[in-house]
Amino acid sequence: MHLFLVGISHRTATVELRERVDFQTRGLASALGALRARGIAREAVVLSTCNRSEMYGVADDPASARLAAVQFLSEYHGVDRSEREPHIYSSADGDVARHLFRVSAGLDSLVVGEPQILGQVKEAHGAATLAQTSGPLLHRLFHSSFGVGKRVRSETGLGAGAVSISFAAVSLAKKIFGELKGRSVLVIGAGEMGKLTALHMKSQGVQQVTIVSRTMANAVRTAEAIGGASAAPWHEMTTLLGTVDIVISATGAASPILTKAQIEAVMRPRRNRPLFVIDIALPRDVEAAAGEIEQVFLYNIDDLQATVQENLARRASEVQRAEAIVTEEVEKFGAWMRSRNAIPIVVALRQRFDAVRRAELDRLAAGLPPETRERVDDITRLVLEKLLLTPTEQLKQIGDPEVVSAYAETLTRLFALSTPPAETESARPEPPARSDRRVEPFVRPQKR
Repeated sequence: MHLFLVGISHRTATVELRERVDFQTRGLASALGALRARGIAREAVVLSTCNRSEMYGVADDPASARLAAVQFLSEYHGVDRSEREPHIYSSADGDVARHLFRVSAGLDSLVVGEPQILGQVKEAHGAATLAQTSGPLLHRLFHSSFGVGKRVRSETGLGAGAVSISFAAVSLAKKIFGELKGRSVLVIGAGEMGKLTALHMKSQGVQQVTIVSRTMANAVRTAEAIGGASAAPWHEMTTLLGTVDIVISATGAASPILTKAQIEAVMRPRRNRPLFVIDIALPRDVEAAAGEIEQVFLYNIDDLQATVQENLARRASEVQRAEAIVTEEVEKFGAWMRSRNAIPIVVALRQRFDAVRRAELDRLAAGLPPETRERVDDITRLVLEKLLLTPTEQLKQIGDPEVVSAYAETLTRLFALSTPPAETESARPEPPARSDRRVEPFVRPQKR
């Protein structure tokens, strides 16, 4: 069994093309069902976010499976082959593990270290589990990736600090007020930056968001886009300034719309209640002198940019540590993958030896009392385990599939093994029970 990956992401395609191959549009369950119907892979997981659409699978022939998956991507989304082919990437086996581990760690994100991607990877695997398209190999791969994501977040500072203007504003607000739960926000202007900052504020527990704009229709539209926000006419702005905790100003005005004198007048009745003003307009909406007023905390876009750049630099210094964790975990996963190549021959070898042991024990059973037979059974079982321990470990450490195959053929001939080594039943999601095969206790790891 081999891993394969086919995908398209922000690194290879424009947002327009990514939108056209978004599996979330029709739902992951639909995509997984279509993949299963095609018979492209024994196991499959589909990961679909705003920045990537990827198909992870398990197949006997990864090269053929990758070609079939690329064709599926085009046909499922109705995208012409000539449009998507230059933008698609693919890989197999260890490279698949490295890619997924980097994705889960946030190393392959548009914003390095962003935390949402790990949750999206978990959701993708969860959907495949519900659809019964994720078997033992992808289950191990994805759970290993969850561990990588957790290690990177706990052992490095890759995800620390805001790296967008809007989130930097939220971080500064939390430094001033602590928790934002129950706070109120006034957004001046109905543009995208103000809306995005307000959305971040709401995600942190802000209770009330009010939008004011020179055009009331625009204010209403932005309030609806935020959800749970309200709109107010422009002439109510001064009144609202006296009641809110946070002001986000992002208009296209050519000159300041808030002067020092206006804000001083607003602050008098507030009785030292702090006002946090985020001026993310260019040119600036708020006179710089307003920042001199006691209990007024004024930040402009340059202040926020400085915070973002500082955090980006801090994250960049952590990338090397995060990559080292990925490499370490890829090696662990590779060792596990290599051990799987030897499983069929190990099982067959143990079954053969155990059959001989049991046959000899049965031949002697007539002349042995029950307690003696039980003791002989235990001793011979232990001797067999010790004899097979070293060859078992050696077989599992062989990384080259061709070498494993050569060993398997030799052992099959030497010991007349009846189970063909190539039939890796354990690679399938749910192998059927076989009552005619006596595999216990040797298919289970023994305490040493």
